Amino acid sequence: MTAAVAFVYVADIERAVGFYRDALGLTVAETDAYGAMMQAASGLLRLTKMSGHPLHEHPVFGLHVDDLGAAFDALRAKGVRFTVYEGMTDERGVCRGGDGKAMAWFADPDGNVLMLSEA
Repeated sequence: MTAAVAFVYVADIERAVGFYRDALGLTVAETDAYGAMMQAASGLLRLTKMSGHPLHEHPVFGLHVDDLGAAFDALRAKGVRFTVYEGMTDERGVCRGGDGKAMAWFADPDGNVLMLSEA
């Protein structure tokens, strides 16, 4: 085995590729008639076209970053809106775990829940 692959189902491949490439910084590794394989730093993400796929309330993909504050600000500057969970996150959408490390959640254009977590 050489790399982990996560799967995210989307209705519009071109829109999804644009978001994952332009907002999240992933690169397109390959495309085919059914979707696109995106390269993350240490794994792959398969975007598969599937209209009407039911959304989950929990994250389907996450990015582990060294500096959550910097990543958070960079994504907000690109128009990403973070989710505020009453009683769990602050007013910006950041949660601090018992170890002091931060987490934040947001959705892709199809409504898939994604997560940032601090290394």
